Amino acid sequence: MNQIIHTPNAPAAIGPYSQAVQAGSMLFVSGQIPIDPATSCFAGEDIVTQSRQSLTNVKNILEAAGYALTDVVKTTVLLADIADFAAMNAVYAEFFVENCPARACFAVKDLPKGALVEIEAIANK
Repeated sequence: MNQIIHTPNAPAAIGPYSQAVQAGSMLFVSGQIPIDPATSCFAGEDIVTQSRQSLTNVKNILEAAGYALTDVVKTTVLLADIADFAAMNAVYAEFFVENCPARACFAVKDLPKGALVEIEAIANK
């Protein structure tokens, strides 16, 4: 049976979806935009700050479900501008240091609320 994961340490879903769903040993974390759950506003206006907040939100959801960043096997990164890849990647490397997960990164036309980045993750224990 699937288990819905919710934590106040990440932004509430802004639509009909869950922050994460655990299915067996797998955890599927919905795309996280850089909203600070304490303020319900973007953490900042630049790609570095927004990437750090998106990844912090992912980390907080993982931890609420009993997982860690080291359990992540795949991420998808969506960028509003592919020119931000290097700066996002530098922040990403702060969170994923060893045995990094598989990853896809795409530039997209628009992201929710005008975010510069959105990051989703799949974890397995």
